[in-house]
Amino acid sequence: MPNRNVLLTGARWGVGNGPTRDDTEERDRLVALKKAKKKLISQREAAAEVGVSERHVRRMLRNLKRRADRAVIHGGRGRESNRKIADERRQEAIQILSQEVYQGFGPTLAAEYLAAKHDLQVSRETVRGWMVAAKLWRAKPQRAENVHTWRPRRSRLGELVQWDTSEHDWLEGRGPQLYLVSMIDDATSHLLARFVEHDSTEENMRLLAIYLQRYGRPLSFYTDKAALFTTTPKTKRGELAGKDRPELPPTQIGRALNELAIEWIAAHSPQAKGRVERGFGTAQDRLVKGLRVAQAQTIEQANAYLETDFLAWWNQTLTVVPAVADNAHRPLGKQHSLVASLSYVETRQVANDYTIRFENKLYQIARADVRAGLRGGTVRLEKRLDGTLAVRFRNRYLTVNECAPRPKTAPLKPVRPHTRKTVRRRSDWMKNFHIGKNDLSAKTSMR
Repeated sequence: MPNRNVLLTGARWGVGNGPTRDDTEERDRLVALKKAKKKLISQREAAAEVGVSERHVRRMLRNLKRRADRAVIHGGRGRESNRKIADERRQEAIQILSQEVYQGFGPTLAAEYLAAKHDLQVSRETVRGWMVAAKLWRAKPQRAENVHTWRPRRSRLGELVQWDTSEHDWLEGRGPQLYLVSMIDDATSHLLARFVEHDSTEENMRLLAIYLQRYGRPLSFYTDKAALFTTTPKTKRGELAGKDRPELPPTQIGRALNELAIEWIAAHSPQAKGRVERGFGTAQDRLVKGLRVAQAQTIEQANAYLETDFLAWWNQTLTVVPAVADNAHRPLGKQHSLVASLSYVETRQVANDYTIRFENKLYQIARADVRAGLRGGTVRLEKRLDGTLAVRFRNRYLTVNECAPRPKTAPLKPVRPHTRKTVRRRSDWMKNFHIGKNDLSAKTSMR
């Protein structure tokens, strides 16, 4: 007969590692069944003690006669699950993830690429276990992080858009140095981004034009205090910028936002615009690896993958529903001209011959556009994003043509009249001044 104390002593249950919760429940169930078998308690009391029905108690008592103490052990213990993934698929997944192109992939991203690229539908936690066992991923210890009080999201789409640029080795040396300019909505985390080769005013204006044409004018943009957005006052060494300093003119982007009636808000720290900063953290992980798999080497290939794959995944997966369904974006009206506002704008004074000078070039205003007040007046010059130049006087654009610069002539030196020099006779007032005493005594004796 089997040993009655097998379950009670734990000899077959690995007591060296301590009993599990299942072991404890099964032992308590066995004790209750043996009491019911010996008529110490009724079947109803045994059912209430182990938390099952009386019918199930009778079923376990019949099973106790056939299997003894093993009657309380689940029949599937020790057997492989019917849903266990075959070892061949596990080996195939490990072989794929061991390739150099997937180096550094986390379990979540690896599971997505296994499903999308290799038709291996495996859960994230299963992939995590495989990668940890194959030493492709190191499990991070769970620790309590610092608790921060987060600023609540804005309630409507378009109330606040965070705008920033990230400098990173996006192509991992396969192509030129790129910058990622991002605009992320604060209420929904909806993302619009673009790779550029230079973090310049012109490139940022190009992305701003794309945003305004797609979604309209948001209420405000939230950026850092970079030179693209704010003018820094010039101070002497050791001098602090005081509050009484005169207000400086806005930058080109600041002027454009003013003309489009969009508020600009400056962040005093990177943590203040944490939504776009955390977005860059995600992009520097997933986007870099996605560009590696796509073998992107040029800015055109990088922007194509960014638009069709990464942004599509982001806006489908990581966005949230705003608290208020109303859209705060405002449409562009007839009074708004994107090509005019999103230009490099300067002012010039018209010369007396109706010419203006810009970037070392001379432009002549067409005769048909000459009007009262133009000569000596101030015109607005707009260098558009497409490279063309537009000149506006008051509310009307003028036709201008580049003309050849005037030839530089050297100034003539004044010619002095030729005068004849007169020779003057030397004065003899110092004659015999050099005669010494000996000469004087000699002349006296001769006398």
